[in-house]
Amino acid sequence: MIKKYLLIVAFFSAVTITFSQQNGKIDYIKEISERPYPEWFKGAKLGIFIHWGLYSVPAYGSKESYGEWYLRGLQLGDSLRTNFMKDTYGQNFTYKDFAPLFKAELFNAEEWAGFFKKSGAKYVVLVSKHHDGYALWPSKYSRNWNSVDVGPKRDIVGELTNAVKKSGLKMGLYYSLPEWNHPLHRWYTDPHDSITNYIDSYMVPQFKELISTYKPSLIFADGEWFNSAKQWHSAELIHWYYNLVGDEAIVNNRWGHGLDTGFLTPEYSAGIKVTDRPWAEVRGIGRSFGLNRNETLEAYGSSQDLIQRFIHTVANGGGMIINVGPKADGQIPLIQQERLIDLGNWLKINGAAIYGATPFTRHEEEKEVFMNRIDSQINFNWVRNSPMKGIREDNFSANWEGYIVAPHSGNYTFEVKADDEAIVLIDGKQVINQNYTAAGSQSEVMGAQTSATTQGTIKLKEGVAYPVQIKYREKDLNASIALFWKTKGNEKQLVPASAFFLDAEKKVQGLNATYSSLKTYLCYTQNKDKIYAISFEWPDDTLKLTIPDPGSQATVKLLGLDRELPWTYTNGQMHVDTSGIKYAEMPTHDAWTFEIDKN
Repeated sequence: MIKKYLLIVAFFSAVTITFSQQNGKIDYIKEISERPYPEWFKGAKLGIFIHWGLYSVPAYGSKESYGEWYLRGLQLGDSLRTNFMKDTYGQNFTYKDFAPLFKAELFNAEEWAGFFKKSGAKYVVLVSKHHDGYALWPSKYSRNWNSVDVGPKRDIVGELTNAVKKSGLKMGLYYSLPEWNHPLHRWYTDPHDSITNYIDSYMVPQFKELISTYKPSLIFADGEWFNSAKQWHSAELIHWYYNLVGDEAIVNNRWGHGLDTGFLTPEYSAGIKVTDRPWAEVRGIGRSFGLNRNETLEAYGSSQDLIQRFIHTVANGGGMIINVGPKADGQIPLIQQERLIDLGNWLKINGAAIYGATPFTRHEEEKEVFMNRIDSQINFNWVRNSPMKGIREDNFSANWEGYIVAPHSGNYTFEVKADDEAIVLIDGKQVINQNYTAAGSQSEVMGAQTSATTQGTIKLKEGVAYPVQIKYREKDLNASIALFWKTKGNEKQLVPASAFFLDAEKKVQGLNATYSSLKTYLCYTQNKDKIYAISFEWPDDTLKLTIPDPGSQATVKLLGLDRELPWTYTNGQMHVDTSGIKYAEMPTHDAWTFEIDKN
């Protein structure tokens, strides 16, 4: 009788749980928010992103654009991509016609996994499906629009998942929640709230198909920004995923408005400072994620730039997911390979200061830097990039000075369009003062530019050289500034280069530009009982560290050099004697790590 009673209770309990789930009585948000982040991710620090798909065939866009947004450029009638399409592939060629050209004939999953391991990465994140909807696995929800039905005729997700796991790395998958061209909902084209049928009939079942088949340790969702987490069923999907994969599962933070969970993903930024939540700076080695053959060499930066940027993120409590954009044939461009192998070689020597490290009480040492050049006019859209090498992407300032000459006398209405702050002074008079703070989603990197316009009018005489000064300050996210003018009866236009001069005599055209920002030159981390000071500049004689006295028994070593270095402590600073280290002994030349063992 007791056994029968227990069976009845168990039956009704199961019914009650099912009923509660169906009626949304389980607090999914609370459960997933209270779940601890896995230790493997906190200690990993470095992941590899892979953007590879049909967009890798044209691999083209403006120098500052994302190559993987090629289809969206065609939809918007972008002249650069549209003309390239016609000139290269023919008048009637469409985006779908790229599928047979995406052959992946040189793709070797084991070689990729081996290379990623050499880079020092601890996990890999493959774009399983980007916003164009083309799936890199045999999805039954994307018939004739996946890598098995059309294109390479291979299960890319499956092959790489097996190889990555076999190499000892964790495997992650990126999944775009919306699609630009799906018949149930065309993202960016159809009303944002008309997405219910698309989500219920297509997105949710496809997402579950992907995740249940490959069981990734990490999910990187994207494209969420026009809709709420409730619309995307995000909390329920994350809860389902956590139960499926277990304790090692982790998600990012891009799941729609109203849900604040997952590791943070600043993108092409100067990073963020320490938080109580894991974060990873997300960026390509160049300006784009998907391969963009129109990028310049300068866009790639140097191996030293990459190494020092990575160190900076770790010192501030985060990590980095650095992207590779393979060619359509499956070969990772050699310049991208070189940058990552150089990073891996640095990590072989200095990994103790990185893997599993936590921020020290002091994160970094900074100094203000100034860079000068001559600019012809004020018309810049840096997107999320630095205006020039040596200046940060965020929190930088620019100051232009010179003279402005009007082509004829009259009242001139000036207009500045800028993100974020700008001031225009002409002949000592403040014409424009735009104190504007842009707001936007960290993930909406390809959305509308967040900028404001401000106007002001001043009377100018023909041919007179008036002193002019334009000040600009960038805070975060996008960066842009343009200066226009107009007179009565004329259309607004950019102030032309012919109007600006360096001198009052009007002999040399242009404006003196000074860009400034803080520059990190030393970072700190700690790992167990050891402190690590990582210097971006070689201290010729003495390394000065502003840290508490580690005690008389402490020892100091340069990682990669097997001997102790003499040191003293004076006036709140630790002075490490580096004068005895010869150039030939230096284990690296991109950043130097000093290990302080307090014993």
